[in-house]
Amino acid sequence: MKPVWKWVISIVVLIVVALGVATWYFSRNWKPILEEKLREVVKNSTDSLYQLSYDELDLNVALGNVTLKNAALIPDTNVYGQLERQNKAPDNVYEIRLSALKIKRFGIINMLTNRKLSVKSVTLESPTVHLTNTYHAYNDTLSTAPKKSLYASLKDVLSSVNVDQIAMDNVSFTYSKVHDGKTKDFSIKDVKINIHDVLIDENSQADSSRFYFTKKMEVVVPGFTHKFPDSLYMVKFDALKINTEERNILLTNLDYKPVMSKAAYFKKIGLNKTMADLHFDTLSLEGLNLRELIDHQQVLAASALLKNGHAKLYNDKRYKKSPRNQIGQAPHQKLQRLKTIINLDSVFVENIDVVYGEMSGKYHREGVISFDKASGILTNVTNDSSRLAKDKYLRADLRSKIMNSGNLHATFAFDMLSKNGAYSYSGDLKPMQAPAFNKILTPLLNVAIGSGNIRSVRFNMQGTDYRSWGDFRFNYDNLKVNLLDQDGEHKKKKVLSFLVNQLVINDSNPDANEVYHVGKVNHKRVPEHTFFKNLWQSLLDGIKQTAGISPEREQRLMGSAESAKRTLEETKGTVKKTKGFFNRMFKKDDKKKDK
Repeated sequence: MKPVWKWVISIVVLIVVALGVATWYFSRNWKPILEEKLREVVKNSTDSLYQLSYDELDLNVALGNVTLKNAALIPDTNVYGQLERQNKAPDNVYEIRLSALKIKRFGIINMLTNRKLSVKSVTLESPTVHLTNTYHAYNDTLSTAPKKSLYASLKDVLSSVNVDQIAMDNVSFTYSKVHDGKTKDFSIKDVKINIHDVLIDENSQADSSRFYFTKKMEVVVPGFTHKFPDSLYMVKFDALKINTEERNILLTNLDYKPVMSKAAYFKKIGLNKTMADLHFDTLSLEGLNLRELIDHQQVLAASALLKNGHAKLYNDKRYKKSPRNQIGQAPHQKLQRLKTIINLDSVFVENIDVVYGEMSGKYHREGVISFDKASGILTNVTNDSSRLAKDKYLRADLRSKIMNSGNLHATFAFDMLSKNGAYSYSGDLKPMQAPAFNKILTPLLNVAIGSGNIRSVRFNMQGTDYRSWGDFRFNYDNLKVNLLDQDGEHKKKKVLSFLVNQLVINDSNPDANEVYHVGKVNHKRVPEHTFFKNLWQSLLDGIKQTAGISPEREQRLMGSAESAKRTLEETKGTVKKTKGFFNRMFKKDDKKKDK
């Protein structure tokens, strides 16, 4: 009799051989069945628009592994042409290619017997996705016919599909826009996508905890740079991260800026058209409805964050500016006209430098005004009519250091439903030294503030497309202005400066007679002035009044200057130059208004 251990070994060997034979049989005879099922699933789920092809299919029933080598999902051009003739073709068509598709722990027995597909993991190696968009006017009309769900497309073949994990590394994506026979391409590479817990059955589509049948999807796009076609601008970022479970999007080191220097930009366009340079270390959206973003291009989120960066705007008056009517072009009016629905509960701003620079057309020097380290919050940022029916105001509460010196606090309220662009704003400026504003005054007006203590500024204003009104209070003392030589060497014109300081501007408020001047602003908008320029012109009216320069006094002072001309030989031409100073500083001369 053979020893017991020999019997045990014999039985184990017999079992292994039996399993090997069974595996070989299933692999050889069930492979055609599996291939047929794969093609049937693709055909039914895409209404015959796409075809699945591959070089080789490896099946191991014992381990439950399947590998498709050099797989491709390709649109059938004949079917697409037929759909176009029937006005049923989609605008978007995909072509997907993989070096390999690997499926592990694939329950083939359960699939064929119970029509339930369960997979441990799917890996797509080096996928390339090419999306081609061709506009069809008939797709602009919303169809009333019910759309066939993915489960409805699969249910005749499988009752459910469950995949624990799908991994895609080094994804290359190309978007091609076809218009009037011309194609424009946009590409990104090295994208990483991880998908967790995919479930397709009769209930999963209605499961609000899932995003397109998945419990979680993570997308990471690495460093990216793109120059916009027919534009002087480019966009770049270090990384884009999307997490569907946490419902957020994160962009790091985002830039939107021209592809050339300021000088080259204005020389290229040949116009005094504002140049923008935007940078944010962090731009994020939290509580984002990704389904609405993808399905209907609606941006619905709990909050957005702009952190650590700058928003710089530049103009160059050495170039011609084409006058354009700016009525109805305020930021809140543009938001209201957007076709895309925007609905953000809050937008947080943290440590953003806002800079406006202008190159003088006369002195060829750049003046700059800055609002440094701006922070605050915007609320009810929306153009959704149902949301605005409950609260029609977009509000902003912002703080910054103007000229990196005085602390400025301003609040805005924009009436999003107003037909004439109604808005209001108020604010206050804490103590600072007036010469800080020489960075913008000297290059543009050839004038410098010699001294001046700004104790406080407070304003409370309202406005529409056509007019601004309100109160302006400006407390200051020891204000002295120096007019400078034309050559830019900053030599003081002593007589002119004396006339301005003695006859035109109060050196303090309250003035020497202890009269406190309050600016009662009633400013009529110049239609060609932008929203922000109109804001400045309205505040300038308040500054002039609080400095004691009413229109009546200004006329009397001009008369005093004429008298000074007759009595002072050495001041020949003073009045003309003084008037020029007023015209530049206070924009009095209508012919020289900046359109």
